[in-house]
Amino acid sequence: MAQPPYRPSQGQAPGDLPQHARERLTAMRQHHFFTSDLSVNEFLLVKEAGFQPLGLVMGSSIYHIGFGQVAWNQNTEITHMTQALYHSRELAMTRMEEEADALGADGIVGVRLDVNLHAWGQNVIEFLAIGTAIKHADGQQGWRAPNDKPFQSDLSGQDFWTLIRAGYRPLGFVMGNCVYHIAAQGMPWGQQQNMELQTYTQALYDSRELAMERMQYEAAELGAEGIVGVQVEETNHTWGYNVIEFSAVGTAVMAISRDHKIPVPSLVLSVND
Repeated sequence: MAQPPYRPSQGQAPGDLPQHARERLTAMRQHHFFTSDLSVNEFLLVKEAGFQPLGLVMGSSIYHIGFGQVAWNQNTEITHMTQALYHSRELAMTRMEEEADALGADGIVGVRLDVNLHAWGQNVIEFLAIGTAIKHADGQQGWRAPNDKPFQSDLSGQDFWTLIRAGYRPLGFVMGNCVYHIAAQGMPWGQQQNMELQTYTQALYDSRELAMERMQYEAAELGAEGIVGVQVEETNHTWGYNVIEFSAVGTAVMAISRDHKIPVPSLVLSVND
């Protein structure tokens, strides 16, 4: 599997957290006080899995995306836009990771990667990464990512508990994307017939596949056995209907036990009705 050509060589931005963020993280660590966006059930299941929530962590990147010139009659990836959107997401996730590292976390669960469009100008996008930093309650080592940073995962508290109980562990939040221009041709305007629009089919098929392949490359780099919870999303942001971004995200996992006993679901009957 070839390395994605768009991936920036310098995606991280260490040391640039705002002063108030550092003050908040320092206070939480000193006073053993945590915040979390986990639900009550998620919070308790994360603790049941042997981990202690340390605090809500986040990262942000506001990015201007230059559109550039595109031939209107060609299906093609807009590589510089793919790279810009990937880089802006990576900056947000790296800053979230840095906050978790400042708390001494082993990982981050419940990661959300949101897109916000503000009113400051056309093609200005904010990516916001947010999740709950956790640490093994007994200080057990070996839970951090292969680069010795806190792992990132978009698994819920329930899914994280199930994964650990079944003998697997998350390695990292992996992603791939592709910004693609779809040629405005081949549409049977004014014709009353059913037909496949092959130009559009091929364009969307190719762009999804590129996003998926790049996500899989990231997982392979981590030494993962697979990816769970994959989501493939389609967004056109503010560029017009002929330019679409496909993004693929998921959690890379690996086995930590040979005995993968899945917890048997129990039947629960409500007596409140």
